[in-house]
Amino acid sequence: MSSTNTSTTSATATAAVAASAGTGTPGRGVVRVVWTLRVVMALFFAVGSAMPKLLAVPAATVVFDAIGVGHWFMYVTGVVELAGAVGLLVRRLAGPAATALIAFLLCAFVTQLTAMHGENAGTPFLFMVPLAVIAWNRRAETARLFGRRL
Repeated sequence: MSSTNTSTTSATATAAVAASAGTGTPGRGVVRVVWTLRVVMALFFAVGSAMPKLLAVPAATVVFDAIGVGHWFMYVTGVVELAGAVGLLVRRLAGPAATALIAFLLCAFVTQLTAMHGENAGTPFLFMVPLAVIAWNRRAETARLFGRRL
């Protein structure tokens, strides 16, 4: 193979990479990382957070008793978390679900500060970071879903 063909092939490959980078198409590694985050966050919200509330596990009821809002709110919270978990696994809904769960966690942060006297108040922020990555990655699809252009 001549050096001209090699440089032409390199130039073509470089142009293809630049073109895909310009269109905002994420690479396979990014897609895998975001998909993994979506699955892990969905598992956390469904199994680790929603199920104890929906099954009225004593640890969950104690928290909602301390907040003073009653068990009905515990069930509503569990349903919201479960809906967010399912949304994270649906491609078109992953961005809005992540954004909604971030808003939900901001409310949890305020509740931790006020009703729980700041105990574990930083914990919601740990979960907001991967949700923000998911929301950012799915922003174009979210915009299309709501009929907007980026």
